[in-house]
Amino acid sequence: MRDAAPTVPRKIDLHARCRVPVDGAAFSLATIDPDGPGQLDRKAIEAQTAADLERIDELQEIFYADARHALLIVLQAMDTGGKDSTVRKVFGTIDPLGIKATSFKKPTSEELAHDFLWRVHHAVPAKGQIGIFNRSHYEDVLVTRVHGIVDAHTCARRYRQINDFERHLSENGTTVLKFFLHISKDEQKQRLEDRLKDPTKHWKFNPGDLDERARWNDYQAAYQDALRACSTKHAPWHVIPANRKWIRNHLVARVVRQALENLDLRYPPAHPDMAKTTVAD
Repeated sequence: MRDAAPTVPRKIDLHARCRVPVDGAAFSLATIDPDGPGQLDRKAIEAQTAADLERIDELQEIFYADARHALLIVLQAMDTGGKDSTVRKVFGTIDPLGIKATSFKKPTSEELAHDFLWRVHHAVPAKGQIGIFNRSHYEDVLVTRVHGIVDAHTCARRYRQINDFERHLSENGTTVLKFFLHISKDEQKQRLEDRLKDPTKHWKFNPGDLDERARWNDYQAAYQDALRACSTKHAPWHVIPANRKWIRNHLVARVVRQALENLDLRYPPAHPDMAKTTVAD
C-alpha cells in the first residue's frame, strides 16, 4: 500500500500491539494488518520518530561509555521487507564506533561444518556496542524449513536451542530485541516491480526472489510458528506493520528508545584525581 492521505489522528497504543505475547500459542500473523492502523496523523508520528531518534543518539553515547550492556537488534522480513532501509533510517545517526550491522547470507562451507548458531555467536555485540543482525539465526528455522532441509522435529529442537541461546545472551548483559517487518504480498509485488522499473534499483533485483515469492504462504506459516515459539520475556518478538515506512520507522525507534531507557544507563565515575587536575599552559 502507498501512503494514503492524512486522516483524523487517534491515540493508539501501537507499541503494545506489535509485541508478540510470551505465551504465543494463539498468536496469528494474519490478524496483524501490514498497513498498520488507518487513523494516524503522519506528521505527528514523524515528529515523534524524530524525537525518538534524537534521544536514541543521546542514549547511545551513554550506553557506549557505560559499557555494562550490549544491545542486539534482530531484523527479519520477507524479501523487500525493508531491513536495509530500517538500518539506515533508525540507526543511521548513531556514532559508527558504537554500532555494527551483520548480514547473514547462505552459510559457507566452514559455517556448515559447525552448529547452526556458531556463526551467529561470533557476531554478537560486545558490551557498549549495538549489533544489528540483517537476517539472523532464524533463517535456520525459516528458509531451511520452507525448502525441506530440516524436518519438523529438527525445527522444534532449534526453537528450544534458540531460546536457550537468547536467554544466555540476556543473562550475560545483552538486551535482545527482535523485529519482523511485516509487509503484504501486494506490497512486495509493488516493490519488486519498482526494482525492475528503476535503473538505480536494478542491482537489488535477484531473480531468485521470485522463486521465494512463490512460497509466500509457506513462509508466512514458518514465521508464525517461529514467532509463537520464540517470543520470550528475555527476547521478545515485535511484528512491525511495514507497508508504510513511516509507521515502521516509528515503531522500531520507539521500542529501541524504551529499551535503552530501561537500562538505567550512566556515565562512568570520574577519575578520583580529576578534581585537582589542571592542564598546563
